[in-house]
Order: sequence, then C-alpha cells, then structure tokens
Amino acid sequence: MKSLSHVARQTAPPSAVVAGLIAVLVGTASSAAVVFTAAEAAGASADELASWMLSLGVGLGLTSIGLSLRYRTPVVTAWSTPGAAVLATALVGATMAQAVGAFLVSAALITISGLTGWFARVMDRIPVALASGLLAGILVSFGTELFSAMRGSFGTVFPMFAVYLLCRRWLPRYAVVAALATGAVAASLSGTVHLGGVDLALAAPVFTAPEFSWQVIVGAGLPLFVVTMASQNLAGVAVLRNDGYDVPVSPLIGWTGATNLLLAPFGCFGLNLAAITAAICTGPQAHEDRDRRFLAGVWVGVFYLIIAAFGGTVAALLIALPEPLIAGIAGLGLLSTIISSLSSALADEDWRESAAVTFLATASGVTLLGVGSAFWGLLAGVLTAVVIGGSRTRKATVTEERPTEAATAESRPR
Repeated sequence: MKSLSHVARQTAPPSAVVAGLIAVLVGTASSAAVVFTAAEAAGASADELASWMLSLGVGLGLTSIGLSLRYRTPVVTAWSTPGAAVLATALVGATMAQAVGAFLVSAALITISGLTGWFARVMDRIPVALASGLLAGILVSFGTELFSAMRGSFGTVFPMFAVYLLCRRWLPRYAVVAALATGAVAASLSGTVHLGGVDLALAAPVFTAPEFSWQVIVGAGLPLFVVTMASQNLAGVAVLRNDGYDVPVSPLIGWTGATNLLLAPFGCFGLNLAAITAAICTGPQAHEDRDRRFLAGVWVGVFYLIIAAFGGTVAALLIALPEPLIAGIAGLGLLSTIISSLSSALADEDWRESAAVTFLATASGVTLLGVGSAFWGLLAGVLTAVVIGGSRTRKATVTEERPTEAATAESRPR
C-alpha cells in the first residue's frame, strides 16, 4: 500500500501547490479592487459584492480543476480584468438586473464562439513567433515592475531577489517558494501588511433576475465580450502553446462561456483563459516534469474555491498585502516564461521583425476602442508580416533571376 506521504507528493507536490497559490495571489490581489469598483458602479450591496466574488471563485475553481484534469494540461482560468475595467465605467447608472442581463449576453456569445470553432480557426493561423511575441509583450511589465518596486520598497523586494538568485544556484526547484517566504517575512517586519479591515465571514449567493436593456447590452455586454476574447482568451491560448501544450481551443472557450452563463445571475462575468497567471503554472517552476504541471492548474482551482467560500473576506485579505510584494513575486515567478517567450519570438529569422513589432506594440499597453494591447499588438505584427512577406517574395524572385548578384550580396559582411 502506498504511504500517505507518497500520495501527497503525487497529488500535491510543493512546487505545484505554490505555483497555484502564487497564480491566485497575483490574479486576485492585482484586480479584485477593479471587480469591486465594477460591482459598486451597478449599485451592488455588500452581500451582492460577496456574491460576485463567490460566483467568480466557483466558476474559476470548477473550470481550472475540470479542464486541467480533462486535458492533463495546466489550464488556468481567470476573470477578465480589462472587462471589469470596462464594466466599472459602463455600468454607472445601470441596475444589478441590467448588469446581469449584459453578463448573460456576453457569456452566450463566448459559448457560441467555442461551439462553432471560429476562435480556434483564427488561433490556428497565428504563427508561433507572433504568439510568443504577444505573450512576451504581456509579461514584460511584470518583469520590469520587479525592479521598479525596489525603488520604494527595497527592504522587501531586494531580499526576495537575492534569495531567488541563491536558490537558482543551489535549489532551483524552490527558488520562487523561498522568495515568496522571504518577501512575506520582510513585509511583516516592515509593517506594510495591514489587516485591520479584514473580517472573517462566509459568502452567500444572491440571485438577481436579469433585465435586458439594449443600452446596457451595447454599452457593457458587447464590449465585455470583445475585450474578453481579444485581450484575454487570445493571450491565454498563446501561453499554453508557447509552452508546448496543444490543447483543443474550442472546448476550452465553450466550457468557460457555459460556466459563465450558468453563474451570471449571481454576479459572474468575463470568465476566460488566463494568460499572466497561467504562465506561472505552465513553466518549470510549477513542476520539473512537464506532464505533471497540470497539478498546478488543479491547485489554482482549489484556491479559487477557497476564495469562493469566503467571498469578500479573502479578496480584502489579498488587497491588504503590499503591492511591492505582489509585484516582486509575480516578476520572479514569470521570469523563466519571459525568457522562453522572447527566445521563441526571435528564433526564426523570417518572423523576427514582425514578432518584435508584436512584442513592442503589446508591451506599450495601448488601448483603442476599449480593446487592450494584446489584440492591437497581434494586429500590428500580422500587418508587418504581410508587408514584409510581400517584399521577401519579390526579393526571392529577383534572386532566382540573378544568381551571381545574389551570391555576391550573400558574401558581403553584415
């Protein structure tokens, strides 16, 4: 009979558990305030705010656990932070019933996108170099914020960085774990952890019957759908493919949409494939065995279900943690993914320039028409590839006609 310790090592390896915890910590602490702002814009009460966190936690927990186990892949889901930002302004003056109606319309469109397979067909035509450039552009700000955070919180962030480097030399599997523990101790000693406003309480679901207002649907529901698909799901698929996980896209989109559709009356909105938090779980920091990294996705789901149970309490606790600690652990946890993304983006000379454009445009953070930089960065990269591709075709034709001149050109120093 297998010992309990062996079973624990198989189902809860420390690196996978910590990767799941960091993913939830980063995902929730960095955007829970935006969710609260969106709920308050619709006039949500304290109980309805807790219900929003409950429904979001249940949706993320069930989809992360179910899809990770089904495909043996670290499939991590998240709420749409850009979508929450859209709602924070678009729902001003709307009622909770009208907000739920907009959530249902958005979720239905996402479900249809998955069932019909059109989103997968779009993704299959995106070159690996551009997808990697897209991912690197999304993640690069987290890498730079690691060092920016040292400016105001050197005593918290630098010890994390130093411990990370030492562990990378002698204990690489536990580098991120040790950095997180170091940061928590440093933040506690500096007095930057503020827990005074955190009260322990279980959340209860609050059902809201939908009201379909075309003004709210056009102003909030459709933009929520667009930013969720263009800014979130697009990048989420890129993360999985960048680390070699070629999972069927349509079922993933379909299941997130269907789950959102079911939970929308309780405040759930914008469920999508995670990008930034997923990258924490798809790299070697989650597990040295690539085939066992799906456990990190499962643990993400477990932690989200805990958040669901305590609703606003856990979110308030995470918000109470100092931002430099969150920035530092996010940057360190994503460092290996940033490296691999840049390597993949620039590996193929034929796609190098268009991948660089994708990276730079995405990293710029530009937002147009309510759509985030992930979409516009990819569009800029595709446009660059189309234009440069045409010139290369013409160059190849000239080379065939004038081989001597081409050979001379090749022999010139570069």
